Parts: sequence; structure tokens; C-alpha cells
Amino acid sequence: MNRMNMMEQVHLAGEDEDDIYGGFNDYNATLDVDDLQHDSTFQKAVLRTSHGRRPPPTAARGLGGVPGTAARGGRMGMPSSMGRIGTAAGGGGQDMARPMTAVRGAGYTSAGNRAAGFDPMNQAGPAPPLEPKPEESPEEKIRQLEKKVNELIEESCFANSTGDLSLALEKAKEAGRKERVLVRQREQQSMGDQINLDLTYSVLFNLANQYAANEMFNEALNTYQVIVKNKMFTNAGRLKVNMGNIYFRQRNYPKAIKFYRMALDQVPNSHKEMRTKIMQNVGIVFVKMGQYNDAITSFEHIMQEAPNFKTGFNLILCYFALGDREKMKRGFQKLLTVDLRIDDEDKYLPHGEDKNYNLILEVIKNDALRQIERKRKYDAENCIKTAAKIISPAIEVQFSVGYDWCTEQVKSSQYLDLAHDLEIDKAIMFLKQKDFTQAIETLKSFEKKDTKVASTAATNLSFLYFLENDLEQADKYAELAMSADRYNPAALVNKGNVLYARGDYEKAREFFKEALQNDSSCVEGLYNLGLTNKKISRLEDALDCFYKLHAILRNSPQVMYQIADLHDQLEDTAQATEWFMQLIGVAPTDTSVLARTGEIYDNEGDKSQAFQYYYDSYRYFPSNIPVIEWLGAYYIDSQFCEKAIHYFERAAIVQPAQVKWQLMIASCYRRSGNYQQALETYKKIHKRFPDNIECLRYLMRICSDLGLPEAQEYATKLKKAEKTKELREQRATSGTRRGSGRGRRGEEEREGSGGGRRGKSKGRRPHLDDIGDEPYQARQQEVDASYSDPLGPQMERPKTAAARKQDNDDLFDEDVGDDLLPE
Repeated sequence: MNRMNMMEQVHLAGEDEDDIYGGFNDYNATLDVDDLQHDSTFQKAVLRTSHGRRPPPTAARGLGGVPGTAARGGRMGMPSSMGRIGTAAGGGGQDMARPMTAVRGAGYTSAGNRAAGFDPMNQAGPAPPLEPKPEESPEEKIRQLEKKVNELIEESCFANSTGDLSLALEKAKEAGRKERVLVRQREQQSMGDQINLDLTYSVLFNLANQYAANEMFNEALNTYQVIVKNKMFTNAGRLKVNMGNIYFRQRNYPKAIKFYRMALDQVPNSHKEMRTKIMQNVGIVFVKMGQYNDAITSFEHIMQEAPNFKTGFNLILCYFALGDREKMKRGFQKLLTVDLRIDDEDKYLPHGEDKNYNLILEVIKNDALRQIERKRKYDAENCIKTAAKIISPAIEVQFSVGYDWCTEQVKSSQYLDLAHDLEIDKAIMFLKQKDFTQAIETLKSFEKKDTKVASTAATNLSFLYFLENDLEQADKYAELAMSADRYNPAALVNKGNVLYARGDYEKAREFFKEALQNDSSCVEGLYNLGLTNKKISRLEDALDCFYKLHAILRNSPQVMYQIADLHDQLEDTAQATEWFMQLIGVAPTDTSVLARTGEIYDNEGDKSQAFQYYYDSYRYFPSNIPVIEWLGAYYIDSQFCEKAIHYFERAAIVQPAQVKWQLMIASCYRRSGNYQQALETYKKIHKRFPDNIECLRYLMRICSDLGLPEAQEYATKLKKAEKTKELREQRATSGTRRGSGRGRRGEEEREGSGGGRRGKSKGRRPHLDDIGDEPYQARQQEVDASYSDPLGPQMERPKTAAARKQDNDDLFDEDVGDDLLPE
């Protein structure tokens, strides 16, 4: 009760808002453990738990140090949670001992020194204090810090190897900071004589490398300078090679040579390979500076001490730059004497019945060492063939003679297998020089050679004849190439091309598929297979081929165009538009693609977007007649005939023999109200095309309207021209069935000239040919509700006297049909 009263008082004191210290000394009884042994409620709760039901250990000591046994009745005072069963009601307050049982697992034992059980009230006395963790010695701290620095260096190197250069630099900087902390700790502990110089060198060297990798060249040079100037670092002078490399990347060639030579002085003669590489760098810098004689001196020394293909090739290039033919020949001969340092190739061949050897061969035939050998052999062959291509036109008067000399030298060397490749390269060089006859003769010389060379030569011959449209010869050599090597994908593609050109698309498709089965990366076969599927209307298969090809050639305009065109044919307008937009991003000046995109938007009814793409196409290629025609029709539909005149004038320049464009220009003048200019234009057309019936009709109308005396003259000429046209058509249709399509059209034109409104044609598609024949008022057109004119509605033209005159003169009625303009 006292505790409850105290808590209520504390609570009330905390609620007093005037007391600024209210609640400062609040007491929470929940955390009080000092009086728990006098709390009967807590004791009863403990007895109900599993700990309270456990039998007491026999060796447990009481509060006074006397063993609590059953004979003495147990401990006095409050029972522990491990001890007694409380007395019955009115039992005198003394606990009775728990009866002994035969269950040893309950905790009863005869051992006298058994440790005490669970004692939450600490009845058995205070527990021994925990031993404090010993503090780390300064040596241990330094050792741990060194380990951390090494770990950071390793993490920096691994990050660099994975391409994460920023992380590698950050780790290198952190390693440098911790290494400086390590040095300060050694100095504070008077352990300066134990500084780890190797660790300091590793930290600085790694930091300089990471700076150079991140192209922070000034910081890298400063860090290298710190290492080089420190005399305590042994062999630090060799790092001047790295400094020379940085100056080389900065195109500071004089300083690069300076540091290379300083590094060369630091490297002893026993390190021959290192000295050779430094001298090779010096020679390359001289080549960059244009000092070929100095470069030749370095390269020649290397070729005498430790020859290699890269140096030999660079030496030939220097001789070629100076134009020294004899030295070029000697350099090529010296290049052929370089040893590849590759063991015999026969070790990778099967060894008969030796199963163990064959199993080992399966493991080593494509391992890392084998790949290194292949790359070294490929580089060597590439150097020899490239050198032959370079010097063959320079060492002799004729290119073919120089190439023959190189081929003979290769045949007498250890690289005999390259001779056939040089012959193939010779034929290709003839092709580049447009000498097809020599190329064909060179390739024909391989027909009786070994299988691989014969297949390559026949493949090239087949392609040459295919380009010349000689399908018989192309087919012949394609068959020869396949017979020499059935798994040659290029030969299969050539055979498919011949079948495709002959129209046998199904067989061509089979050959293209076979070529892809032999080589899945044959892009020519995949592209041709897509074209073949497209030709035979297998559009889904063609689309699948071009999607695969797009995964290989990501930005190929041809592939992207085929995908867009296929989507358009499949009526997937959204995808077609998307792919055409991507294609415009790759080829923004392709006028056909721009026009095609405008056509798609036009079909969708988006005239403004269509106009934009058509206009861009016109800007890049202003002579494209379909684009000019669309732009002129667009301005006529928008009632801006004056702007359409510019495009029709351009079309008239491109096609001066077409009267259609001249009539369009005159019609635009007439529709815009400039009748005088229209009359002048029609007169020019009549002067150039005197038998044109449409021009005579318009001249007769305008002259009659304006009251000019020439109207009767043009009327007479019109009747004469119509009669001449009728006689011409009768002669053309004589002997045939009466009433051909063209004859009926001529009759309709004649009816239109004398029958009023009956001559009006019906059902024609709206195009440039539908320009109205009404000479004096704007033509009434049906407005497409799905399209809003971006230029706004046209202002209504005021009524003129010509319109009133129309009521009294039937000559200007709508007696001329829309089909009077030329087709």
C-alpha cells in the first residue's frame, strides 16, 4: 500500500504543469529488484514456473553456508526458485523438503560438488565477476592495420581488373590514408625503425597505377615522382618506364623518350627482355615524331638481340616510309626467320588407340595455353601477309611481280602454308584495282590445289561471276566450292544466290538454311534467308530472321528497314512507325525512309506529321517526283495554291517533257484568282504543246470570260484537235472490238465537251488530277472530319462579276469533267 501511495503521489506530481522539475525524480517500481524476495505475489508466480518445480540440488548451499538437506528441513527464510514446496495452510511457516525420487534426470545426484542450479534471486551468493577482455597491445593494433591496408590494395586491384576504375581509385586512396595512420602509430610507439617499406611502396605504386587508369595523369606523375625520389626504395628507377608511357599518352614525345632512356639506364644488361621492350617503346616514339632513321636504329638492334614479329613489322614500315627497296626486301626476309616459339602442332592430333593420350588431348586442345599459341600464330601470319601487301607495289615496278617475289620467299621459309593465302590476297588486290581478268586467272590457278585453298578460290570465283550476272559460271564454281568443302557457308550462300536470281526461291531457302546450320554467325546467309522468306510471303519467318540479324548487327540500316517494311506489310502500323523512327535516327538523311514514314502517317490521317516527313525528304532530295506531287496536292487541299506553284515548277524542271506539270501551274494561278498569269501560262503551254486538248479548252474559257477575240480561234483549234484525236483512236482500235477502255474514255470526253454536266467523271481517287475545272470560283469540297487543317480554315473568297456572268452564259457551266487533266 505504501508503494501504491508513493506511485500515486509521483504521478500527481508529474501532472503539475507549474512545476518545471515535475517528473524528474519519478520512480518506476517495475524495475525494482531489491524487494522482490519480500513480494509474495512474485514468489508464488516463480513457484508456478518450470524453475520453481525443479528439485533442489543436494549440494546447493543455503544462505548461511549450511547444506540444505532433507534431514535438516532445508533452508530458513524465503525458498529459492529451485528449492522447496511451501507449507500447508497454518503449517507454522517452515518449508518441507521435496521427497526423493529415483529420477536422476530431475537433477538429484549424490555428487557433493555439483554446481548450483538456476538462482534468479542470487540466494547462493554473488557470482564471480567476468574477466575483463585484455586490451590489444600496440603491436597487435599495428598488425591488424597492416592487414587492412593489404586487403584494400587487393580490393583495388580486383576492381581494376573488373573495369570498375572509380572504385579501384577510391580503394587505393583509402589504403594510402590508412598506411599514413600506420606510420604515425609506429612513430608514436617509438617503432620507427620497424616501418614496412614494402607496404609503403605497394600503396604508392597501386595509387599511381589507378590514377593513370582513370586518366588523372598529373596525379599519377606526382605519385610516381614520390616513389622515384625516395632512395630507400630499391629498383624504383624502373618506374620511369611508366612515367614515359604517361607522357606518350599525353603526346609529349620528347619527355617520353627522355624517361624511357633514363629507365634504360636503370635496367641492368642481365634483364634483356625488359631492355628490349623499353627500346621498342623508344622506336615507336621516334616513328610518331617522324624520325625514321632513329627508329630504324632501335628496331634493328632489337632484331639482332631478340627478334619478334611486331618489331620486324615496324622496321619494314620504316623502310617503306623511307622508300628503301633493298632494305624492305631484307626486312621481309628477316621477318620470315623469326621463331614463333610454338611446339610441334602434331601433339594436338589423335594418337591412335592410346585412350589416355586422347583423353588428355580433349582437355588441352582448347585450354588457355592453346589459345595463346593460336593468337601468337595468327598475329605472326597477319604481320607477314600485311607486310607483303604493303611492300609488293614498292619493291618492283608492277604490283604482281612484287607479290610473286613475296610469295616465293614465303614458300622457302618455315611459313609455307601462307603461300596459298598470299595468292588469294593477290587476287583480292586485283579486284581492288578493278582488274577482274587477272583476278579470275589467279583464282583459276587454284582449281587443282588442295581442298581448302581450292574451296576458297572457287568461292571467290563464284561471287565474281555472280556480280557479272554470269549465272552459269557462278553456279559452276559454287558447285566446285561445295564439292571441295561441303561445310563452307560462303559457298552455300553463293549457290543460294544463284537459285534466288533464277527465281527458285524454295531451293535457295534450303541452301541458306544449310549455311546457317554450318555457321550460325553467317550474316549473309541470314539476311538472304530473310529476303527469300519475304519473297515467298512467309513474312513471320522473314521477320524472325531479321530480328536475329538485328541482335548481331545492332545499327544496320538495311536490317532495320527490312523489319519496318515487314511490320508495315503485316499491317502493324505502330511497330512499323517505331522502327522507321529508329531507322531515321540511324540514317537521318535517307529520303526514301523519310517519304515512307510520311506515307504511313498520311494513311493514318495525320496530315501534319506526314507533311513534316515529306518536306524533310524534299529538302534532302528536291527532285523526287512522288514527294513533289504529294506536297503540291497537300497545299491544294489546304487551299494554298500559291505555295503549290513552287513544287510544280520544280517538277516541270525535272520532267520538262511532261505537260501535266505546266497545266498544274496554270490551274493553281487560276484557282488563286490570278487569271492573267494563268492565261499567259496556258499560252506558253499551247505554244509548246499545240495539240493538247486540255490547254485549248482552258484557253477558250478564259478568253471568252475576259471577252478576248482569241476565244473563237481557240474554239476552232479545239474542235480540230478533238477530231484529230478521234481519228487517231479509231486507227488504233481498228480491227479490234468496238468500245475499248481508251475509246470509251474518248467518247466520254467528247460528250463532256458538248453535253454539259454528263461529262463529269465519277469514282476517281482524289489526287493531283482532280484539280477542279471551275475557272471562276472556289471548288466546293467535302471536308474530312477526321482531319483538322493545321493552317486553319480558308477565308471565303468574295463574289465576283464572273460568278454573275455565269448565269447568262452556258459556256462556263461545269461541262468539263475532272478527268480532262492528263493521267
